Amino acid sequence: MKCVYFDASAGLSGDMILAALLDLGAPRALFQEKMAELRLPVDIRIKETKRASLRGLKVEVKLKKGKKSGPRPWRDVETLIQKSPFSDSVKANARAVFKTLFEAEARVHGSKFLEAHLHEAGADDAIIDVLGSCYLAEILDIGCVYCSPLNVGRGWVKTSHGVLPVPPPAVAEILKKAPVYSAWAEAELVTPTGAAIIATWAGKFMPFPEMSYEKIGCGAGTRDFAGFPNILRVFYGEEKDFPTEKNVYEIEANIDDASPQLLAHFLEQALKLGALDAFLTPVVMKKGRLGTKLTLLADAAKMDKLIDAAFKETSSIGVRYFPVERRVLRRDVRKVTVLGEEIGLKIATSGRNEVNVQPEFRDCLKVAQKKALPVKTIHQLALREYFKKAPKRDKRQ
Repeated sequence: MKCVYFDASAGLSGDMILAALLDLGAPRALFQEKMAELRLPVDIRIKETKRASLRGLKVEVKLKKGKKSGPRPWRDVETLIQKSPFSDSVKANARAVFKTLFEAEARVHGSKFLEAHLHEAGADDAIIDVLGSCYLAEILDIGCVYCSPLNVGRGWVKTSHGVLPVPPPAVAEILKKAPVYSAWAEAELVTPTGAAIIATWAGKFMPFPEMSYEKIGCGAGTRDFAGFPNILRVFYGEEKDFPTEKNVYEIEANIDDASPQLLAHFLEQALKLGALDAFLTPVVMKKGRLGTKLTLLADAAKMDKLIDAAFKETSSIGVRYFPVERRVLRRDVRKVTVLGEEIGLKIATSGRNEVNVQPEFRDCLKVAQKKALPVKTIHQLALREYFKKAPKRDKRQ
């Protein structure tokens, strides 16, 4: 299984992602054949180019002469994906990307999900960008994705909804939890399609990590700025060579004179302050006194704030901390409907493989109380509903 790191310091778009993945060595002829099977009225051209003296691959998707590409509602996009000649995993990946786009469009325009239409992001070129990128990720055996903070650009952009500020509302909605900044260019550097792909794929947004890589794919954008290379670079290597969890610390304190209520309250505060984990363990201290060990797990950047809070909120007068290593699975949240009520499920994945599916307890409890049923019954129904509708796994997995 491979990992990739997206260097989006010059922004990113659907066609830049597509080009960068092709530039990693994916077979272009096979890609063209698979895209032709979609039977869209487009021509796809792949060419070498330069942006501010740096080389990159450019993918151009042009409508054939006399053809038109209009807005698409969700049902049209979903039907096209379902009828496409790709594996179930590629289809599921593409649906997730477009679902992100439609949800953002619906929120920013105050419409219902099924009433939303994608304009710039709903044209045939976006279908190629999304399905093509998902297909290339599969044949390149990409299992984990990391991305730099995103340079979104600045200024204004013309859209089908008029002139909008950068980042446009849909992009701003999609990137709510991603680190973004603006530098170097008076232009839109992150498009809705690019934002949706990276928001769906990225396990973590982070500065350039300490890693080893085998290849670099360079995808060129449409704009050619003076002295600013409009190039997306994708670094590709083995999963074991991408040690992304650096500078994680465990903070501990033994406490024997604090109220359990105060300690329970502090755990909630610690998580709100950014602790990755927080828990209490009963211990026997010196002279046989019963006490409690407070343990926090945190990134280096959050340590000082958490230690200060521990001193203020508990009776501890000293803490100890030390670096630790950890390995975590990618986690996503999906929803199912049980007895007419929505229940969230936490999905843990390793590469493309699901290794754990767990319904949200609070959701199950709420439905159980409403329907006067045991919580475990709702828990079982949620799992049954999820596995009934989950796409079949790719035979190669």
